[in-house]
Amino acid sequence: MEKKTYQTEQEQFWAGEFGTEYIDRNKSDAYLASNIHFFAQALKQTFQLSSVIEFGANIGMNLKAIRMLYPKVKLEGIEINEDATRILAEIIGPDSVQNCSIFDIDSTQKYSLTLIKGVLIHINPEMLNLVYQKLYDCSEKYILVAEYYNPTPVSIKYRGHDNRLFKRDFAGEMMQQFKDLQLIDYGFVYKNDPSFPQDDITWFLMQKNDTI
Repeated sequence: MEKKTYQTEQEQFWAGEFGTEYIDRNKSDAYLASNIHFFAQALKQTFQLSSVIEFGANIGMNLKAIRMLYPKVKLEGIEINEDATRILAEIIGPDSVQNCSIFDIDSTQKYSLTLIKGVLIHINPEMLNLVYQKLYDCSEKYILVAEYYNPTPVSIKYRGHDNRLFKRDFAGEMMQQFKDLQLIDYGFVYKNDPSFPQDDITWFLMQKNDTI
């Protein structure tokens, strides 16, 4: 099999062994329960959610939670790691999964919601505008961004690796890039929440104004 090539070292990092090891750290029942609670809060301002595409879906723990809240919703996922993609396909079906880099998504289809959670922080900062564009283009109405927030861009060592985790105001940058995006809800989930912890995630739900 021909080895895939990537534009950035961050893509190679997640497509390889580190990305595979990530699977085992994030598949517990407790994590699924926290995700169900998370999306019940983050999506409460949405209306008639019929389809969702997740960028960087891993093994589908976010999409699985969304399906439990919206049983009839159509789910699709983009995932760069082949091992994670195989598991994801078992959950949402092989025809609903693309095994590729987010940069290489080629889709004219639009979804009620485009979702990215804990992924933008690992994208090469020089490529963020491209990812923002794809999130925007794939959205018919809503965009949910859930990441580590910082008012100014910073790079932080991630599990002993440099240039693998970046914090910034991702949603704010998207709203600067696309003037018709409106913030309709936002919130924070604390890693030490006694019932439903997440990893210090700040989330932003945005809506395209021309769909109001």
